[in-house]
Amino acid sequence: MLFACQVEIQSFKSKNTGKKPRLSRFVSNAIWRHKTEHLDELEQVGIVFESATPFDTPQLMKEAVDWARDALEIRQLHPLIIIAIFIVVFLEIHPFQDGNGRLSRVLTTLLLLRAGYAYVPYSSLESVIEQSKEGYYLALRQTQGTIRADKPDWQPWVLFFLRALKQQMYRLARKVEREKIVLSAMPELSLRIVEYAREHGRVTIGDIAKLSGTSRNTLKVHFRQLLRKGHLAMHGRGRGTWYAPP
Repeated sequence: MLFACQVEIQSFKSKNTGKKPRLSRFVSNAIWRHKTEHLDELEQVGIVFESATPFDTPQLMKEAVDWARDALEIRQLHPLIIIAIFIVVFLEIHPFQDGNGRLSRVLTTLLLLRAGYAYVPYSSLESVIEQSKEGYYLALRQTQGTIRADKPDWQPWVLFFLRALKQQMYRLARKVEREKIVLSAMPELSLRIVEYAREHGRVTIGDIAKLSGTSRNTLKVHFRQLLRKGHLAMHGRGRGTWYAPP
């Protein structure tokens, strides 16, 4: 069962060091807390929760980071579960006065990339969460309220996290399908211009003239159409004009 992960977390040991991951110690250490109101994004919805004291924060963050690093190396848990747990623990520690929510999304993207999920920069997780704020805070509150208990309930947060990733991937798939439809209807020369711009980051009429041997007048027509349809953005003026993906 997916959410037997608490038992796995407490029991698995490193094959290389024989050391137990320190998340359980993090949970027990987390009893030293002070109540903080209206922090970061939570201010908007009036949620009150307990975060780590400034004194405890460095040690708690070290333990959380060490646990995540060891767990990702050992791979006895699925990387997505490890990342989900690390993120909710990070948010529970709340190491900074503000910006923790946004930073958690940056960390999520970084960890997913390192775990091999190369698609994540091309679809916004931020927008998925923005459109699911109520579910986000509910899952966060349900799991964070149990983190310091003997048996933390990771399920609400992990479920929300996995569903958010699924929605992120679904949005990217729809975007790719729409892109395929648009590109399939595009003239071959226009398609080459767009592909060149995406590959090199920028393109000029001279670049494509050299590449294709097409006259500049013909190319100007294609560039104007691509600008009008939003496939390119123009920069500079006169002879210094260049184009880039929008």
